[in-house]
Amino acid sequence: MTDNRAFLARSAAFASIAVAVVLVALKTWASWRTGSTAMLGSLADSALDLIASLATLAGVWIASQPADEDHRFGHGKAEALAAIFQVMLIALSAFGIAARAIMQLAGDSQTAAAGDGIAVSAVAIVLTFALLGWQRYVMNRTRSLAIQTDHLHYKSDLLLNLAVIAALALDQYAGFGIADPLFGLAIAAWLAFGAWRGASDAVDDLMDREWPEDKRLAFVAAAARHPELSNLHDLRTRTSGNRDFVQFHVDLPPAMTVEQAHDIIERVETDLCRQFPGMELLIHIDPEGHVDEPGNALVEDDEFSKLEKEGKS
Repeated sequence: MTDNRAFLARSAAFASIAVAVVLVALKTWASWRTGSTAMLGSLADSALDLIASLATLAGVWIASQPADEDHRFGHGKAEALAAIFQVMLIALSAFGIAARAIMQLAGDSQTAAAGDGIAVSAVAIVLTFALLGWQRYVMNRTRSLAIQTDHLHYKSDLLLNLAVIAALALDQYAGFGIADPLFGLAIAAWLAFGAWRGASDAVDDLMDREWPEDKRLAFVAAAARHPELSNLHDLRTRTSGNRDFVQFHVDLPPAMTVEQAHDIIERVETDLCRQFPGMELLIHIDPEGHVDEPGNALVEDDEFSKLEKEGKS
């Protein structure tokens, strides 16, 4: 299962690189033919997409490596690092496009050969749709953060290419001379917004943010279906790349033998890991009646009780 997820993630990264290479070549020619700021912005975005896709491939490749003596929790955070690198490139691209658009507004330039630029943008839209479909398929099966960030790039590329078509058409055929730089500014703003969203997800991964509340509640509900467990507390969750890590405490009778307790926890772990694939689970056993040391801000109440309250409210 893990090997299959790694293969899918790498296939999406290779597909992204292939599409980026084709688009860079086409948009370089179109930028030379049209002199359009919007097209140049689209070229810059595709060129950065190519670099970012190479970073994505490196990230998913490293993240797929098994845990070793130096990285006992695996290499999943390589995906978040690749995503951060992509975000930096997107932000730089947005700044450069905005600067050129402002300079064009202050001057007096006009585009040419709008038909060539429109044709190239239409081809880019078709290729991008195909890539997005494959990325979506891979994301649903791998939860790869690097592929998600790359997917965000190419979703923005759809709007970007539509904006280029609109800018060229308005400038050449409707005589609206400032359409090109205005669309260039809009593209820059969209890229900056995408960079912000991508950075938020990557930082959450690097900072070991807790799971979303609905996923957390689903996990507690799954654990609650094991009547031998009681007082599930100190639940901690995090995600690293395409791997989830969970740990919690439960109460078991103090008279129970170590072997009996071990068998119960083994069954629980097997069942929960089956329901939440790609998860590493650590369960700590407390004797019933045990009270955690006061003053620990991370100590939580019984998650089973909180789940019951949620169901009654």
